[in-house]
Amino acid sequence: MDYKDYYKILGVEKTASQDEIKKAYRKLAVKYHPDKNEGDKAAEEKFKEISEAYEVLSDPEKRKQYDQLGANWKQYQQAGFNRGGGRGGDGTYYYEFQGDPSEFFGGGESGFSDFFEAFFGAGRRQRRRSGAGRGAGRGYGFEDFAYEQPPADLSGTVNISLYEAYHGTERIIEVEGKKIRIKIKPGAYTGLKLKVKGKGQKGASGKAGDLYLTIQVAPDPKYQLKGNDLYTTLHVDLFKALLGGKVSMDTLSGKVNLTLKPGTQNGQQLRLKGKGMPVYGKTGKYGDLYVTIQVDIPKHLTEEQKKLVKQLEESFRHKYAS
Repeated sequence: MDYKDYYKILGVEKTASQDEIKKAYRKLAVKYHPDKNEGDKAAEEKFKEISEAYEVLSDPEKRKQYDQLGANWKQYQQAGFNRGGGRGGDGTYYYEFQGDPSEFFGGGESGFSDFFEAFFGAGRRQRRRSGAGRGAGRGYGFEDFAYEQPPADLSGTVNISLYEAYHGTERIIEVEGKKIRIKIKPGAYTGLKLKVKGKGQKGASGKAGDLYLTIQVAPDPKYQLKGNDLYTTLHVDLFKALLGGKVSMDTLSGKVNLTLKPGTQNGQQLRLKGKGMPVYGKTGKYGDLYVTIQVDIPKHLTEEQKKLVKQLEESFRHKYAS
């Protein structure tokens, strides 16, 4: 019988890590699994072949023995090194299986190839498998096999700006090689969890779990967010604060005009009703916008301007003195 190159069967290098071997096996197992290739004998044989390769390469001890013997396996087998259990005189590991190899493949005959049995011994091997594993794998029963896993939920975080949170936005994310468009409604907030049904990890039945996304709203340099209310600061010049008048300011919903009363004080807070964040899931409902007035004092006055300010100061002193 011919030597079987298990590395070539799984499509990996001989230096492949256990994780790389596992990933390669799962990818091929999904492709050739009998559940997806009903009645296809060639696919079933291919599945058995990759399962056999994984059985050897996923076990560090079997892999070590396989690597040591390589294409010279027949010489060692004929010399009796592959029977029984323990270590040979040359330091090579060899095994005797306890139990029935057919348990791996659910039939009366061993699912392993003649090469496998000649290499490792045609004894008996015991393998514990759950009832769920038998059903999901149709008797092909490796615990690491992807099809034996139940559907699994996946989770992640989506970062958005405050502007996107206000207006709503979309994201295209990639999950297990597939691109998914996610719509985020206006009013999204940090900690909000979105559920995308059926976009998680697939299980044995072919059904998939769900995808859960947690929204993270990035801090904004201009606005503070508290619940559905927004807080910001508006800078006005001294004369606008003294005399009052209209001031234009930007908000997340666009420009608005504020009317300041004469004598507006530094630090005074104004409330703009309904100009805060949309309330998530409630159309037409908004929080409020709180605006704190910051009066900017002129710098670098000319001598003439200083004289005018002094005159203004004296007039106020005269007023309060009387």
